[in-house]
Amino acid sequence: MSEDLHHECGVVALYQLDEAVDDKPFNGREKVTENVAALVPGMLLDLQTRGQLAAGLTSYNPERDQLIDTFKDVGVVSEVFRMSRPEKYAAVIEEYAGKAAIGHTRYATAGGDDVRYAQPFERHHGRLWKWFSFAFNGTVSNYTELRDKLLSKQGYHFSLKTDTEIVMHALAHGLRGETKVDLKKVMKEIGGEFDGGYSMAYLDAAGRLFVARDPAGIRPMSWAVQGRLFAAASESVALTNIGFTEVNSLDPGQMAIVEKGRLRFERFAPSNTPARCFFEWVYFANVASEIDGAGVYRSRAATGHHLASIEDQTVDEDCIVVPVPDTAKAAADAFAYQLGIPCMEGIIRNRYVGRTFILSKDSRERTIRSKYTPLPSVLSGKRVFLVEDSIVRSTTMKILIQQIRKECGAREIHVRVACPPIVAPCFYGIDMSTVGELFAPNFVNGRYQGNPTPGALKKMATALKVDSLRYLPVKQLGPTIGVEADSLCLGCVTGKYPTKWGNKLMRRAKNNAKNGQDGRTYE
Repeated sequence: MSEDLHHECGVVALYQLDEAVDDKPFNGREKVTENVAALVPGMLLDLQTRGQLAAGLTSYNPERDQLIDTFKDVGVVSEVFRMSRPEKYAAVIEEYAGKAAIGHTRYATAGGDDVRYAQPFERHHGRLWKWFSFAFNGTVSNYTELRDKLLSKQGYHFSLKTDTEIVMHALAHGLRGETKVDLKKVMKEIGGEFDGGYSMAYLDAAGRLFVARDPAGIRPMSWAVQGRLFAAASESVALTNIGFTEVNSLDPGQMAIVEKGRLRFERFAPSNTPARCFFEWVYFANVASEIDGAGVYRSRAATGHHLASIEDQTVDEDCIVVPVPDTAKAAADAFAYQLGIPCMEGIIRNRYVGRTFILSKDSRERTIRSKYTPLPSVLSGKRVFLVEDSIVRSTTMKILIQQIRKECGAREIHVRVACPPIVAPCFYGIDMSTVGELFAPNFVNGRYQGNPTPGALKKMATALKVDSLRYLPVKQLGPTIGVEADSLCLGCVTGKYPTKWGNKLMRRAKNNAKNGQDGRTYE
């Protein structure tokens, strides 16, 4: 994606069970001992695209005084765990050795480079079951309501500007009392109170672990078990890459619990209609992942096939297809194959450019220009079909188009987008929370039904300074992903959301935009 669009994290969990669940011992690519924490950094590397700002782990070890202990810092996974320095990395893994562990890699919508916002969050307590740590991915949409509700009570104070602190208070409240509380009961309370999309991993000093997926299934959560090893992660690739061969998805509203060394599954909330985030397939997920049985690579390739099937430009020998690196490549390859046009790497991505979303506004445009290098030798004089996975804000796309046309001499530029127009914010964990920052709403009216009119597309193309622009129709999202359309969250491409607070925040965002504000609903 040419945009600086970010997710809100990835989570992993591991537990070496007391007894094997089957007669197939785990024969992963790394030797597994009682120290499952050794597997966490590698799994988090597979989820690095979901967050690059901070990382950490919490482990459980009944043989040490710190029954659960947390290590975290600001930086990418390899920096945090000192992976480039073997002796430092080995020291971290040894110090935080344990039979159970959870891990987290973070992107921030609040907190920036403040290590206090890094996860997992640990809460100390004298009672074993009240001393816990957790890792959270997603957004609690009714965060402000829950925060105000707690602040109205005497003696409450919040030190961080994040919904994760609300989650910590909710978990602590669910664990109240003089006797150990059942974890299903705790999550049932949370599931009834939280509106939004989330997944989480939890570990306490009593040696209990759980992973859970929100009742709508907006955020993904995969799991696997083989021999004595149980593992879970935001994406399947983190499990297959350590050696699991059979990977499953938690159902919406379901949790996997390990207690007394045994694994069980519970439903903590009903799920009448799943609403899985289609953007996971379009952009966020690793191309090697599967989500709810639907492969990410196959889905992206299918979008390219469909865009080719509705192409109306005449194809000649001067045509080339160029993907915007990297997530548009599968769609571009399929688009080119279907039309019989060469697919060429006319744009090279500089993988060593810093994270532009944490740079100052003044330096961001300069950094964007260094992020991609268009190749005049490939683009000059060509009719370029530029394939992108999505257009959100369009800022980077406009700069890229200018480079391709003016600096590289492309004769024509036809942009093809493997996603419908983004016409509304996301309130479930993707960093696009205002109406005013989006490109497409400026060109579609209130009667928009998911496919821009020819007139709207022409105006969009003019604004981008390209010769033509086409999007994947909304109605094709289900077929290209390979799931039923009514099982997807389509809020950002239709303005209609699967939860009460999603729709409420959209109404608020529209009113803010009409009143000349930026449409922001919450920090």
